[in-house]
Amino acid sequence: MIKRADNGAWEAPGGVLELDERPEDGACREVLEETGIKVETERLTGVYKNMKRGVVALVFRCRPVGGEERTSDESVDVCWFTRGEVESRMVEAYAVRVLDALDSAGARVRAHDGRRSLQTSP
Repeated sequence: MIKRADNGAWEAPGGVLELDERPEDGACREVLEETGIKVETERLTGVYKNMKRGVVALVFRCRPVGGEERTSDESVDVCWFTRGEVESRMVEAYAVRVLDALDSAGARVRAHDGRRSLQTSP
């Protein structure tokens, strides 16, 4: 997880894709930029829409393959969380993304208002 520099919230690393970038490549780039950790994607674990902002996020389960933890302009802290820490230290709308990625079920489709989940796919 990263502690965001702009608002102090704990979230999984992420960001906006470049025009010519595949989603999986963008996920790896964003993790490296924000944490110093090089990762490879394993699978898509969820699609999440912020209904207030109209933003759709694709979330991938990744595994670390190199690098060293470090902060960036976007992160003031980088930390590995347990499941319990995800549930207690993160806003629900973002914690569910991590919990879904830890789950062995297929990809989820969810909506949220920026803080709370609004619906869950079966």
